Order: sequence, then structure tokens, then C-alpha cells
Amino acid sequence: MTPKSERRFDTKIQYLKYKVLREVARQEWNGTLEENLLDIPRMIVPGKVPTMRCCVYKERAILAERIKLAMGRDLGEPAIIQVIDIACDECPAAGYEVTSSCRGCLAHRCEDVCPRGAITFDHNHVAFIDKTKCVECGRCSEVCPYTAIINRKRPCQIACKVKAISINEDNAASIDHDKCISCGACVYQCPFGAISDKSFILNVIRMLKDAAAGGEKVVAIVAPAISSQFTYAKLGQVVTGLKSLGFDTVMEAALGADMVAQSESRELAERGFLTSSCCPAFVTYIRKSFDKLTPYISDSLSPMATIARYLKENRACKTVFIGPCTAKKAEIEQDFVKPYVDAVLTFEELQALFDSRDIDITALEEGVLDNASYFGRIFARCGGLSDAVAEGLKEQGIAFDLKPVSCDGIEECRIALLKKSRNASDANFIEGMACVGGCIGGAGCLTHSPKNRASVDRFGEQATRSIAEAVAGLNQE
Repeated sequence: MTPKSERRFDTKIQYLKYKVLREVARQEWNGTLEENLLDIPRMIVPGKVPTMRCCVYKERAILAERIKLAMGRDLGEPAIIQVIDIACDECPAAGYEVTSSCRGCLAHRCEDVCPRGAITFDHNHVAFIDKTKCVECGRCSEVCPYTAIINRKRPCQIACKVKAISINEDNAASIDHDKCISCGACVYQCPFGAISDKSFILNVIRMLKDAAAGGEKVVAIVAPAISSQFTYAKLGQVVTGLKSLGFDTVMEAALGADMVAQSESRELAERGFLTSSCCPAFVTYIRKSFDKLTPYISDSLSPMATIARYLKENRACKTVFIGPCTAKKAEIEQDFVKPYVDAVLTFEELQALFDSRDIDITALEEGVLDNASYFGRIFARCGGLSDAVAEGLKEQGIAFDLKPVSCDGIEECRIALLKKSRNASDANFIEGMACVGGCIGGAGCLTHSPKNRASVDRFGEQATRSIAEAVAGLNQE
């Protein structure tokens, strides 16, 4: 029978990652991490019978690498998204290959169109592709009448829509960090968990321990996508669980979204055209791939950074953002965000944090989360930001003919940005969401259910304030 804790996740890969995070966190809480560090792989994979790989020794070696990432360490790269080389060895070689559907026909169209002479035929007249000559142009596949030549790609390469992943000489995935936008799509899609995001869970635990000893209080800033996660409990119980961990206050990032909706709508009316600044992966994509449009990125900070800045300016505290996004971990390294956000946790990491303290949130009373408006909360799903900007214009009495484009996933972002860069679009506001569905599709989610959008909308409908009332309420605190 599947363990109850495992059923909280979409995949067994997520569950394995969670077990590592949970054990690292538990040892840190107990003050025994350094003492028991080398024993953690054996705690997770006891005995001598392998459950995932060829032998327990390889399983433990891979776990040792996962533990490094869970501790916030680098595997040869300082980037957030990193490859665990020894875990990446089971995928077939990528590229074009001839399948058994090849009939050895007489036409030899594949041979004729190959620009490098990479195709020859064996004694049975079956085509063969010389990988040392093939340039992956795909012409042979296009002309084969039997569709016998296929382009085999690894799951991580298919997931990466910015083409940042290639295969190195050791047959392992390699990330080009000049292209990578830290969206984490490859992390979620890799069937072996060979690509993972670096965690800062230890930083958070140390902040909470310091706060308990009389140091600065720690505020949790939760993304509105949290309403679609932790489905086995009530949202109010999650809020109480955060306070049980030692967080002094729980604030909605959606309140920052309300503030952004106000400022971004004014900015849009003044400048005439904007691309949104809320999704860090989308912003990074513009900077790396559409430099011509960089001047049109909104000057507004993201909702996370906006509410964190307000908190830092009005009280002495540490701030921890909790959400579905791996790119947020990269965002807080930027100079204009770093002063405001001290750490980022994903929902996966929050679950590990709860369980590292044996906190059963289903047994807790319900806390209250009522900072934001409907429009701030629906930032979590694609289209929500455009709706909020429209509302922001309306509430502030700004006359502006809004023509938004809501981009659901990085491929739609690419199309919208390409059209605008070529003056082939009359859109004056591009809402970019790198993850399909929006934040509810983030790599750090516990689950990626089709119902998540409805959950966010229901959460939004529970709000009783307008955007202006939500912001005014904050200013009155």
C-alpha cells in the first residue's frame, strides 16, 4: 500500500526528494546534522536490497548528492537548477534514429536529402545514421514515407522550452545557464530525479531557531497558489502549522499582488506598453532572449518582493517566501530583491518542514488568512494578472484601452514576444507565465491537478476587499 505521506505528491521522485529534505531538516532541528550527515543515505535506504537502482551503494551515492542540494550546496555550479550526474544514466541516447519500421525501400529519399552523407544502408538495405556526421537537421525524418526515422529526445529536453539542455560526452544532461530561466520544468519532468533545485531549508530553520532564542521575528509570505496545495488539510490549518514552526506572522503574497496591480496599471497607462514583472522566469527569458524588449519590462517589483519590501521598511523582521516557484530562488539573488527577501521555500520543502517537526496540520485549529483581494489572489493562475491590471485601472479611474495578451507557458510567451518585437501585435500588455497554467503549475508544487485553477478562484472569491481596500488596509496597520 502506498504510504499516506507519498500520496501527497504527484510522483515518487517528489517523494524521494521530500524524504531527503525531511531528514536533513530533522537533523538540523535536533542539532545533529553534522554528526549524522554521512548516515542519512543509510537511513533512507537501509539494508542491502536496492529499490531504485542496480545496487544500494549507487542509491546511497546519489542520495549523498541530493543531500548536498538539500543543504544548499553546489554540485559544481552555483545555479539553482543543477544536474546530479551519477543519477542521469538511464535515458536512451537522444537524436534521430532509424526504427524497425524501415522497409529498406528503393527510393532512399533519406539518403538523398542528408546534407552530410550521414545515412548509409546495411546488407538488408535498412538505413543507418552515422551519429558522428549527423547534424540533427531532421530532413531524413521529414521525407521518410514510413515515418521510420524518429527524433528521440529526453524528457528534460522536451520539458525545457528555452533549449537550455544538451547531452554531454558522458551521456548526461548538461544545462546551459546562459539560457536557463530556472523555471524548474526539467526538475519536475525528469523520471529519475537527476535534475533538482538547490534548497535553502537550512537557512530557514536557522532563522526560526534564532527567532525562538530572541532574535528577529520571521514572517512567512505565502503565494496564493497555496490554496490549491495541501489538499488533505484546510488552508487555515496550514496557516496555524506555519506558526507552529515558529513563524511570527503569515502574510499573503497576494497583498503584494494588489500593490503591483495598482502600480503596474498606472505605469502601463503612462508608458503605453509593458511586459509584466511578476514571473521571474518570464522576466529572465526576456532579458536573455528578447533584449530589444527589456526596456519595456515593468519597473514594479514582483508581488513577493513588493510585500517583503513593505515588511522590511515597517518592522524589524526576516522574510521567507513560500510558493510553487524554483525561479524565485534565483530572483532573491538579484541586487534589487536581495535586501527584502531572506529565503525562499517551495511547497515541497514546506511539507518536509512540517514533517521534520512531526506537525500534523490536520489536527490543528484553523488560522486566518485575509489580507488580499480577489484580484490579488488570482495572480496564481494564467490570466489573473491581466484581470487585476484591468481592475486596477478601473478602481483608480484611469482611462486606458487595455489590450492584454495572457501567455500560458513559455512557448506562448515566446510567440507573443516574437510578434511584439516584429511589430506584428497591437497588444499593449503582455502577461507572461513561464509555467503552464501559471504559478499553479510551478515545479515546487506538491501536485499539478487540473482542479488547481478552480481552487485558486474559490480562494479569491472568499476575499471581501477590493484592490484599493486591501492596500489601504495594509497602510493602516
